[in-house]
Amino acid sequence: MRPARIFSIGVVVMAGVGALLLAGQATLGAQPGGVSIGPADLGGVVTSANGPEAGVWVIAETLDLPTKLARIVVTDEQGRYLMPDLPKAGYRVWVRGYGLVDSASVQSTPGRTLDLRAVVAPSSAAAAEYYPAIYWYAMLKVPEKSEFPGTGPNGNGTPPTLRSQAQWLDIVKTDGCYTCHQLGNKATRTIPKELGHFGSSEEAWARRIQSGQAMMQMVTNIGRLDATRAYKLFAEWTDKIAAGELPASRPSRPQGVERNVVITVWDWATSTAYLHDEIATDKRHPTVNANGPLYGAPEESTDMVPILDPLRHARGRDQDARARSTHAVVEGKRESPVALLGERGHLGQPDQHAQPDDGRKGTGLDYRSGPPTGQS
Repeated sequence: MRPARIFSIGVVVMAGVGALLLAGQATLGAQPGGVSIGPADLGGVVTSANGPEAGVWVIAETLDLPTKLARIVVTDEQGRYLMPDLPKAGYRVWVRGYGLVDSASVQSTPGRTLDLRAVVAPSSAAAAEYYPAIYWYAMLKVPEKSEFPGTGPNGNGTPPTLRSQAQWLDIVKTDGCYTCHQLGNKATRTIPKELGHFGSSEEAWARRIQSGQAMMQMVTNIGRLDATRAYKLFAEWTDKIAAGELPASRPSRPQGVERNVVITVWDWATSTAYLHDEIATDKRHPTVNANGPLYGAPEESTDMVPILDPLRHARGRDQDARARSTHAVVEGKRESPVALLGERGHLGQPDQHAQPDDGRKGTGLDYRSGPPTGQS
């Protein structure tokens, strides 16, 4: 049985570079203990010192395409995996999973059976480095329910506008910090030395939230809390992590249908642009731009609009999008983002002289001369 095709789209941000994810479904159609491999597939069995490893991720990554690409699948109960429909390229392949540390990568190409050796984490601390960020963020101390509603600066310091603990949590999660940041990842659960030297962790946090293009929003959000108390709580959180404290529990590995997934990730935008969202069509006219490129929204970090063609694994940028968008607003036009960029646009032939943003040699895509044109 061949893997089913793509069925959903999402977007994440990785180290400042936007990474688009397409998820699909794969089914292993082989005899027990074996995997049927097609000419564009990789597959095999993952084992460790503990035997077959079920519910761990197998990751294949390549730099041979116009943009960096990774494909990720999950092993079944027998430790088997199938990496389907890989573009022709050389890949480095490795294993990641809860209770493990990343295995050494192995070089391979599609069409091969590739058994992999997973590495059991030597300590709880080493294993925890791979836990989801929320497990670390859950270590943040939350004010007691009895401290709400707030009674202001002459009372308990909590603003009277905070009527409940749930409101406080909403600010430090859904409606505040989490809208832009993955709180609890390595970048946020530690204080980077590059931030400077401070007399206390509270001072470091006060400086940290003033960093970056969203500093005004972060300062505003912390002001919705008792800022002094918030700095203290966040400082205590990072201090105890620095002292070696770990999340209270280990996450469970994917189970059942959660393992039946294929994820494809492309890096696009640049390492200094904050890619917040993407658009593929106009929801009022969902056939617009069918099978065409995707356009990113870099939210205040740059004037250019990053472009991704997921069919050809190619990326580019539109340097003039903001000027055209501003013009459309000034003229009073009610245009969709796709229309502003050329709603019938495909990427066409890539500019052979344009280079990927990470400096690697290869075919890039450049729209500095204007939006793409052509019929979809």
